[in-house]
Amino acid sequence: MSRSSIRSFISIPISKSLSSLSAASRQTIVSGGVRGRTKGTRWPPNFGGARSHSTTTPSNDHHGGRRLITAFVGGTAITTILVGSQLDSTASKNESSTPVSNVESSPPGTRRIRLSEVKQHGADSPEPWVARGTSVYDITHWVSAHPGGEVILRAAGGSIDPYWKIFSIHNKQDVYDILEQFKIGEIDLLDLVDGRVPQEAIEDPFENDPLRDPRLRTLTAKPCNAETPSTGLAPFLTSNNFFYVRNHMWVPDVPESEHRLTIELPDGEEKCYTMEELKKRFHMHKITATLQCSGNRRNDMTVHARPTNGLQWTVGAISSAEWEGVMLRDVLVDAGLNTQNLPDHAKHAQFSGLEAYGASIPISKAVDPSGDVLLAFKMNGEDLPRDHGYPLRVIVPGNVAARSVKWLRKVVISDEESTSQWQRRDYKCFGPNVQNPDWSKAKSIQEMPVTSAITDISNASYFVHDKENTNAASPLTVSGYAYSGGGHEIVRVDISTDCGQTWDQAELLDDKTHGSKAWCWKRWRYSGANLKGEGKTKLTLLVKATDESYNTQPKDHASIYNARGNLATAWHRVDIALRGGEAV
Repeated sequence: MSRSSIRSFISIPISKSLSSLSAASRQTIVSGGVRGRTKGTRWPPNFGGARSHSTTTPSNDHHGGRRLITAFVGGTAITTILVGSQLDSTASKNESSTPVSNVESSPPGTRRIRLSEVKQHGADSPEPWVARGTSVYDITHWVSAHPGGEVILRAAGGSIDPYWKIFSIHNKQDVYDILEQFKIGEIDLLDLVDGRVPQEAIEDPFENDPLRDPRLRTLTAKPCNAETPSTGLAPFLTSNNFFYVRNHMWVPDVPESEHRLTIELPDGEEKCYTMEELKKRFHMHKITATLQCSGNRRNDMTVHARPTNGLQWTVGAISSAEWEGVMLRDVLVDAGLNTQNLPDHAKHAQFSGLEAYGASIPISKAVDPSGDVLLAFKMNGEDLPRDHGYPLRVIVPGNVAARSVKWLRKVVISDEESTSQWQRRDYKCFGPNVQNPDWSKAKSIQEMPVTSAITDISNASYFVHDKENTNAASPLTVSGYAYSGGGHEIVRVDISTDCGQTWDQAELLDDKTHGSKAWCWKRWRYSGANLKGEGKTKLTLLVKATDESYNTQPKDHASIYNARGNLATAWHRVDIALRGGEAV
């Protein structure tokens, strides 16, 4: 079998939806309810304002399943059992038309509410309401549980339906079910037209998003979340068009000449920089770093443990690039921060993006000369693509990619973490038993644990019935990546071809890097595996990695299960089923 044929086993997984969702899905609600502009007006690139709050991280209820993909190798059917995610670039399957009136079928005593009263409960009201279909919901308590709640408040005082048609990631039944908890009544029949609430046309804020490579494996289109295909994971540096995309909102479109970066110090003093000033006044640096989503391999946890709440990434929510820019530490010093004797209330560096996203890192990481935190303008020798932060992105090597804020507009040195929902109520982990987490008691994910994955399998021709040797075998070449956060170098990759009964070591490939520490993944290759057809029905490949501090991966996902599906770092496995002459 050719390399390209078997590569397709890894790069084109299929899945089925799971009807049941974890209780944690109740933490996810209506974050797509954005108060839009009417047709003809433009969405501002810094939508969300200085507070940079939102409501909740978009999630996906397409949980992974399995599919047997069969190919013939020298007369033997070899079937790879793969784990994948539902690929629906339009999310059209989740869309439903605006419901016709529920008023007549409502229980006796249901409150009838005029549209004029709904409008009184807009974004500035202490009790914001939204309508879906003809039902009205008081979202006061939900918004109060999410700092800021900028996004859903844009829909307050009116119908949320037009916005969910745009933010299709939220246009699904589990979100509707959660919203029902907040229902307070029905729109009065006097305000309905043909049984529906009148709606204004709004402009799609995603209309100006950049074009993406169709070979990316798209999980959601609006906002775009797409992972790198296996072919893109093979090189040491991921090409810009194959670099995985993780967006929470639409992509800002701001000319470099108009962009400004503001630094705010603990005493409230601010200093503003143009892009030209950043490039001319500070020494340029190159850092080679891997960025990985905390949900990378979440689908493995779903399949091998229990359903998880979140985008069902397989092995491609990770990529590596050479980043070029100026050190954050140098800019902070220029702005007036004494990094040698930090003020007592300088504990965190908060980052805010143009599209309302926010995150933070400990100040110790931000000012550490060996921490290599970069304000990047370039990616693999080119200007940052819009999907990856143009014109400015902070790169926090060794940390979860959620801290490498794109479209960076402001850095605040503060005594507390970012108040953004993505810092306070997401990107955290809890025990396997926790279904209703207390987010305030968990630490935010920063440095990433050890992980590894098989991304490519290839072999020579194989014959089941070798007259001279019934145990004839065909060498199998397996390759992939291994990565550990915090700058810890990968020192060993172990591989097993018999479901963990025996192990051997893979070859680690040397690649040139820039940076103070090992911020990049390690590519590996193993050519010792054999396919033995006589008496074999299945070959199970396992891989696990160890870093320089002898941190290694857990054996299974059940032991590290969390309802959010973060840090799915158990041994990676690929099953190859064998049947002489027949497909399984």
